[in-house]
Amino acid sequence: MAAYKTVEVVDHFSAAVAAFEKLKAVLASSEALAMEHARLEALVEERGREVLRELLQAHLDLRASKEVRAPVQGADGEVRTLLRDSSRLLDTIFGPVRVSRVQATSRSAPSLHPLDAELNLPQEMQSFGVQRRIAEEVAKSSFEEVVEVIGTQTGASVSKRQAEKLARRAAADFDDFYRVRPPTASSDASLLVLSFDGKGIVVRKDDLSEATRRAAETSEHKLATRLSKGEKRNRKRMAEVATVYDIAPHVRTVEDVIGDLRPLRPATPPRPRPNNKRVWASVTKEMATVIAEGFDEAERRDPARRRRWVALVDGNKRQIKLIRAEAEHRGIELTLVLDFIHVAEYLWKAAYCFHAEGTKGAEAWVTHRLSEVLRGKSSDVAAGIRRAATLRGLSKTVRKPADACARYLLTNRAFLRYDAALAAGLPIATGVIEGACRHLVKDRMDITGARWSLDGADAVLRLRALRSCGDFDAYWNFHLACERERNHLSRYADRNPRNIKPKLAPSAQRGHLRVVSE
Repeated sequence: MAAYKTVEVVDHFSAAVAAFEKLKAVLASSEALAMEHARLEALVEERGREVLRELLQAHLDLRASKEVRAPVQGADGEVRTLLRDSSRLLDTIFGPVRVSRVQATSRSAPSLHPLDAELNLPQEMQSFGVQRRIAEEVAKSSFEEVVEVIGTQTGASVSKRQAEKLARRAAADFDDFYRVRPPTASSDASLLVLSFDGKGIVVRKDDLSEATRRAAETSEHKLATRLSKGEKRNRKRMAEVATVYDIAPHVRTVEDVIGDLRPLRPATPPRPRPNNKRVWASVTKEMATVIAEGFDEAERRDPARRRRWVALVDGNKRQIKLIRAEAEHRGIELTLVLDFIHVAEYLWKAAYCFHAEGTKGAEAWVTHRLSEVLRGKSSDVAAGIRRAATLRGLSKTVRKPADACARYLLTNRAFLRYDAALAAGLPIATGVIEGACRHLVKDRMDITGARWSLDGADAVLRLRALRSCGDFDAYWNFHLACERERNHLSRYADRNPRNIKPKLAPSAQRGHLRVVSE
């Protein structure tokens, strides 16, 4: 009777089991029984991370042992028939592991690793789990804090330079994600609102715009150690901020709006809230490009143009010109509304030409003129302000805020039809975009001492926008799919890492062999 051949069975999980048993023994020890819960938590976190690392390593070893050894055809048409064992390190959230896999090579083409494609391994040593943690933390904290968090809360470690590079990598698919993402369904009765603004970011000298760099080089300051009133450092570059959202119409009266301006006001029925709000910002793109992106987003939501489109503006002449040109180019009927809060600020400054600051008289003056503006009489208000300044004989310097207010009202009178806007239930304030400038840009980018590169700033702004819109999870899945396509599938014939069925030669030995294809 022929003897059975002995087959050695490798238990890849034995090390993980041993690590678990060791942790279990520690937790059952008299020393652990005397610990407070805080020390126990730290102990389990530290030792448990090692158990998880061993489990991940065991699974990767199991995958390697089951990998099919076959020739591979690349996208270049070259068939890699020379197969060798190889491995690479991967720094994961549990700690470093080694990935063993087959390397398919030929004399005239780059090597391919089919198991890398199946696992969707990143080009960098840091796993996608680590990269996601970095992306999430970079959106909230400085790079120095990110390095510390990764080092203390995971089994990985990164340098500041690596964190910056990985943040840029993580944000690479931002534009494509929103370009292909299906729009959220909205009622045709809801308003489609667009708004744009700008916020300065301190950048490195080499990344300043040409005009700002020249101003910085030629400006002379009165004092050597600080700026005097009206002087600028000329070290900022403008980040263009955009938002698109849906909101139900909300009809209001003049009295309703004036009442909302009071710091203490009686309870009122809840107003409609913005829905499907998307905010984003870029320091590398021109204002015209960001405005075009805003219209792209709006058209995805309303391709049939069934809804009413509203653009909220703050009086920036170039911005208004670009918005109107974009709407005209696309054949879109767009209602432009000037931010009511900007109008109120101009009126308050003008009031102090006629009344002492902080007085009831100034408040009554502003309230009356705001009411008239809301009734659609902005030109009359402007004329009245100028006439009052002249009748009082105010000097050119004293009346300057009054003249600025009148000029602002007359220049933008086409966008001050608040009577029609209120009757139609349109929003008249840019609170959403103002909030975006604050929480998207200022709260993160204005960290003391920060000097941003353009690419680094753009990456952080994109990651913050994803978190702000609640899109980070969906984006990350999209990003992983893009990484697999870029790093792996695009390198194989038919985008298939296992594209040739093998017929192994009898003399084939693991480690260095040739495979004969069918």
